[in-house]
Amino acid sequence: MPREIHVKSVLNKTKKRDQWFLDDYTFNPYSSCSFNCLYCYIRGSKYGSNLEQSLSVKTNAIELLDKQLATRAKKNQYGVIVLSSATDPYIQIEKKYRLTRQALEIIHKHRFPVHMITKSDMIVRDFDLLKKIERDAILPLDLPELKRGVIISFSFSTIQDKVGKIFEPGATLPSKRIEALKQTIDEEFLTGVSLMPLIPFISDTSEQLHQSFSLFKRIGIDYIFPATITLFGNGKADSRTLMLNAINKHYPELREKYDKFFSANTEMPTYYQNAFRKKIKELCKEYGLKNDIIKTAANSINSQ
Repeated sequence: MPREIHVKSVLNKTKKRDQWFLDDYTFNPYSSCSFNCLYCYIRGSKYGSNLEQSLSVKTNAIELLDKQLATRAKKNQYGVIVLSSATDPYIQIEKKYRLTRQALEIIHKHRFPVHMITKSDMIVRDFDLLKKIERDAILPLDLPELKRGVIISFSFSTIQDKVGKIFEPGATLPSKRIEALKQTIDEEFLTGVSLMPLIPFISDTSEQLHQSFSLFKRIGIDYIFPATITLFGNGKADSRTLMLNAINKHYPELREKYDKFFSANTEMPTYYQNAFRKKIKELCKEYGLKNDIIKTAANSINSQ
């Protein structure tokens, strides 16, 4: 069972807006995550090896969000709120607590735009509220190109269910995510894919990248953000340890390569990073996909 906690603040103002995710603010109604992705950057923190066992519910989150957004709105400090930066907004306990849905009601009340980032198909439940936000949001003055009040990004490290079951054991299967992605596009939201982190020699191969780009192009996404993996720590709960254990069990033929690249480093080597960026640039051009929300949004027609 998750712990129920009281917090002093829930709306976090970022120091610098990320070029990809456009996060002026972040909001996390829950702490930790039940998706238990082995590569998660939280791994190695106080939450331990099973993130689900450390789940916390911020029971006063909605009350605080209402107060904090009221203050920001009064000062005309409108900006994009990202749900969520440290956990998924649609982890399983959202079905019981519904804090994400309540938060969207408050966000609509104060007319802030949102960027939803999720590995779950539960987001379709909230299309009604997201359409209201899309219609009524006051957009940040310093982003005149942003024509949309709602951005929805589905996160994938792979499009294969069998791979997802290994590295994202608690998350919604990629196939179900893809179906939710299609529904989101059908509803004409500004929709894209956070293709990160790609798993070396498994989901980042040329064959897998072409399959992913081809699929997402056919579906009709607006943008795509591919990125490589970063692994931390040598403790039993750390992402590097958990990933290496999974590779040893399910892909023993890759263990030597993983040891070579990650035994003393957190990231793949520079030459790989450079080749990866070049490959992604070529793929974006080949499939006609943008790597930038702003450029996409500037050409998007708000249908609401």
